[in-house]
Amino acid sequence: MNDFLKNLNDILRYTFTSISTILIFLVLLFIFNLGLWWSLIISIGIGAFFFYKQHEASVANPKKRLRKVSSEKEAFYKSNGMSKDEIQFFRETMYAAKLQILTLEKNMHSVSKLTAIEQRNNTVHLAKSLFKEITEEPRRLNEVDKFLYVHLPSLVDLTNKYIEINLHEVKNKSTFEVLDQSATTIDEMCRLIAVDYVAFKSGDFDDMSLEVELAKKAIERDNGETNTIEDQEL
Repeated sequence: MNDFLKNLNDILRYTFTSISTILIFLVLLFIFNLGLWWSLIISIGIGAFFFYKQHEASVANPKKRLRKVSSEKEAFYKSNGMSKDEIQFFRETMYAAKLQILTLEKNMHSVSKLTAIEQRNNTVHLAKSLFKEITEEPRRLNEVDKFLYVHLPSLVDLTNKYIEINLHEVKNKSTFEVLDQSATTIDEMCRLIAVDYVAFKSGDFDDMSLEVELAKKAIERDNGETNTIEDQEL
């Protein structure tokens, strides 16, 4: 119970940004007609279960655990006026984002349809570039809330679900319709990642369509420096 209360903010954040728990909430509310409060309580309970399962999986796999901050990196954070708690929060947040980006990269290259969407939007490159920009300017973490807590995790969830459905041995018309709808949503979410990148880089929303296209082309011309984040120190 103490652990639950301690992690309540993280649990609520996970519940209200995870596509899975949002869908569960909507099903309970509109299909099973359980009412707002019961649907909310059950969804939070399921969100807590998923949250702890992810935490246990991370602890069980030492390769996925956050390494101790180096003295050089700690000095960098302190030079930005960050306290010990702020440093820890930033590192944990960005480490979670790193794992999500690496999962997204794997997902986008596992199915031809997702690969086509990736090539059209250059999403993985943009996400990695934005990740590196944030690590260089940690004080601007609050400017990328939508990217870190909504767009990126939602896109990972959507691609996970797409791959799961696509692996079904028997597909009917309904299955293909769901896949098409999912692909459209994934494509739209990829565009939001591009918008997140542009907003962080310029803050100029006067001509967002042009800005997004310029951002994509700039990343395409990149010499490869943003192609990997596995060894990025946090």
